[in-house]
Amino acid sequence: MTTYFIRRILLMFPTFLGSTILVFIILQMAPGGPLEQAIQRIQMGAAAEGEAGGSASADISSGGGAVLPASALKELKRYYGFDKPIWARYLIWLGLYPRETRYREIKFNPDQFEISKRVGKRDGKTWKVLIRRDEQDDLIVFEDDDSPSSIWSAIIEETDDAGLLTGIVYQKKFSGIFTGNLGESYTYQMPVTEVMKPRFKISLFFGLTGMFLSYIVCIPLGIRKALAHGSPFDFASSVIIFVAYSIPGWALGGVFLVLFGGGSFWDVFPLGGFRSPMAVWETLSLWGKIVDQLHHAILPIFAWSIGSFAGMTVLMKNGLLENMSQDYIRTAFAKGLSEKRVVWLHAIRNSIIPIASGIGGSIGIIIAGSYFIEKVFNIDGFGRLGYQAILDRDYPITLAFLVIVVLIRLVGNIISDITLATVDPRIRFK
Repeated sequence: MTTYFIRRILLMFPTFLGSTILVFIILQMAPGGPLEQAIQRIQMGAAAEGEAGGSASADISSGGGAVLPASALKELKRYYGFDKPIWARYLIWLGLYPRETRYREIKFNPDQFEISKRVGKRDGKTWKVLIRRDEQDDLIVFEDDDSPSSIWSAIIEETDDAGLLTGIVYQKKFSGIFTGNLGESYTYQMPVTEVMKPRFKISLFFGLTGMFLSYIVCIPLGIRKALAHGSPFDFASSVIIFVAYSIPGWALGGVFLVLFGGGSFWDVFPLGGFRSPMAVWETLSLWGKIVDQLHHAILPIFAWSIGSFAGMTVLMKNGLLENMSQDYIRTAFAKGLSEKRVVWLHAIRNSIIPIASGIGGSIGIIIAGSYFIEKVFNIDGFGRLGYQAILDRDYPITLAFLVIVVLIRLVGNIISDITLATVDPRIRFK
């Protein structure tokens, strides 16, 4: 079994790379990306001020955009990473290819082979480097003491008709998801980890709570329905859970808000939010915070987990009914074992196997959040953040969301295998 799980863990790497490559390419090739949006905002602002007009260029890569000069467009491409081929962008995002940071523009006249460039400050003093050009237009950066710089690099990017050479001097840095850097959000202008951290906790709270309630309600309910198969209780409960299953969780959440959120009916629960505003929350005692959190969480959690009630309940019921008809159960009864011992010690353990095998997938789904439910209840959670990032073309957040979801699903599959092997002694992974 150990060998099997080692292979599964090793297979996570190519699976992760395959998933991220596919989504990365789609994002990079999709129209309306951050570069186009930035150009459109600049053009709209210029048009509003009467300085220029027109719409965003349809072909950015060809140097379009009547408002922006070529130098400004080049800077935008460098900022968003579109000055590199797509394979280099992917490797930079992974952290396997150096990204250019703290770059400064440099220019060489046709007959100039050495320039001095100020690149910042070091130890409180002005930091200058010497850049030399050889006959092949390769650049070498030297420090003040005339030793080759191990920090700065330089490259020629273009040469105009007059022979003027334009390039940049920059630092190289390996920084990507493999180094723990998920990037900086285009929308929030903050590190992605800082943007995601509070929202991930919110979705984790609702997701794990909803999953826990689903298991402690649906498993006993499925057992009760199986033992009372064909009874009025079985029929009535089946009608209720299938009606609830047919209603989307976000739609049911809207109904809850109308009925219990102070609309035309009862003012029992708040209209939304994860908790009370901070000005109120900070004044509450510990017990008051617990009550306030539960008060805000009841309706979202119920809407969050209602979709899994029917599937899990029916799965438990059908599994128990199938096992109750097996020969080993009849043999146990023939030996004189009590019904309680046969059902709870033998039948239920085998009936819970299908539910145990799907626990990893459930973890991946609930942690990813639910955009619609978070939108209905005005909860600033993980799913809502990921969906909004796609609309805003905020690539760092979108790709970080992808990384987290893919890793959770891959780990969830391994958890499912471990759970299945624990519950079912017949399973032996080789």
